[in-house]
Parts: sequence; structure tokens; C-alpha cells
Amino acid sequence: MIVPQTPSFRLDGKRAVVTGAGRGIGLAAAAALAQAGAAVTLVARSAGEIADAASAIGNGAEAVTLDVSDIEAVAAFFAARDPFHVLVNNAGTNRPKPMWDVTEADYDAVLGLNVKAAFFVAQACAKAMIAGGTKGSLIHMGSQMGHVGGPNRSLYCASKWAMEGMNKSFALDLAPHGIRSNTIAPTFIETPLTKPMFEDAAFKASVLSKIKLGRIGTPEDLMGAVLFLASDASALMTGTSLVVDGGWTAE
Repeated sequence: MIVPQTPSFRLDGKRAVVTGAGRGIGLAAAAALAQAGAAVTLVARSAGEIADAASAIGNGAEAVTLDVSDIEAVAAFFAARDPFHVLVNNAGTNRPKPMWDVTEADYDAVLGLNVKAAFFVAQACAKAMIAGGTKGSLIHMGSQMGHVGGPNRSLYCASKWAMEGMNKSFALDLAPHGIRSNTIAPTFIETPLTKPMFEDAAFKASVLSKIKLGRIGTPEDLMGAVLFLASDASALMTGTSLVVDGGWTAE
């Protein structure tokens, strides 16, 4: 009898890049990939923060200061390096407010980073992979808010629903090149960005009432999903979303 063997979750010999890697979800993603053996490049605007993070992660991790909203700089970054096998397209922002209070500046900030910058980061990474004949995995950090709506989240929902759509199209374009594209859609995760929101007791209670497992998420809750989508364990997955929401969207 031939016993099936579990595909490897290891990433030895692979090169990975994580945007928005200085803290929170991005830092956790970079750590997960490095702990699985990948050589990880951490990218963010905060030079000191990602340098410290890369040093702490070890395993050859390097830090590169880059503003992912600068499309020319993004193209130059990927053109100057060997192709990556894994991209975690994580940089993002949010300006929660009622839709009637949203300004054009708010719109440009949220959609500019969450959609436009994410698109061109993925494009530049994929172009280098295609040119080098490198197969791999693009992982885009979406949100449960790319699957449902939420009060005061019109811009964020718009951006994350857009990400889900472009991810599906990326998957179709890139499949012939052996490049997969998927999203991870977390519930509320406590990070330096979101922690102040949870100091509002009413807001925290409203969130916990929707998360059926009864707790706010942590960056560690997403590390397994990142590793799964980056590795051969998910070799037949593309164009879909891995929802890590504690049951929020099940109802």
C-alpha cells in the first residue's frame, strides 16, 4: 500500500516579501515565513521598525524601506531583485466613519493604499516571477469586510471587496504561469493600529457579539493561514479567500 504523504509546509530555499511588515499582521506573517525556512524581505515606510523586526526574526531576513504607494519605487524594487516565490500583500489602512462624513481625501487614502498600491505591488512581483519562470504564491491581506458590510466601514469594505475581485482575476491571469493568488480575510485583529478602537467598551462588545468564538483575533491567529497559502500544502488553491473570522460571516 502506498500511503499518501502530507505536502510540505516548509519553505526552505524560497524567497518571500511582506509589505507593511513592521508590526501587527505583517510582522507575524514575516515571522511565520522565516520560521518555515524562507528568506524574508520586510518592506515598510518605517525604516527603524522593520530593521529591528528583521534582526529579531533572523534567518537572513532583510529590511527594505519602501513606500508601496510610490508605484515607480515599487517597480524598481522588484526589478532590482531576483524573483520572489511568495508575496504577502499586507500594507493597508482604514478611516472608519459614517459614509456621509467621508471626504475625497479619505477615499484617496484608503482606496489608494488598499487597492491601487496593492494592485501594483502584485503586478510588479508577478512580472518578475513570470520573467524568471518562477512559480509561487501571492497572498493578499483582505478582510471579513470584503465579504460582508459593516457600519462606518464604507471605504474599507469598498477596498476589500475590490481586493477579492482583483484576486480572482489575478488567479486566472497567473495560473498558466504556475503562480497562485489568494486572500486571507481576518476578523478584527488586535494590533497597534486597532488597539485604540477596543478601548471603546461599546465597540468592543459589538465586535465580540459577532465573533462566535468569543474573542478578538491576534496576529498569531493568521500565521498558520499565511504559511498554508505560501506552501505546497495549498498547491491546488487559487482565486479564493481563506476566511479567518471566528464565525463572523457564518451568520
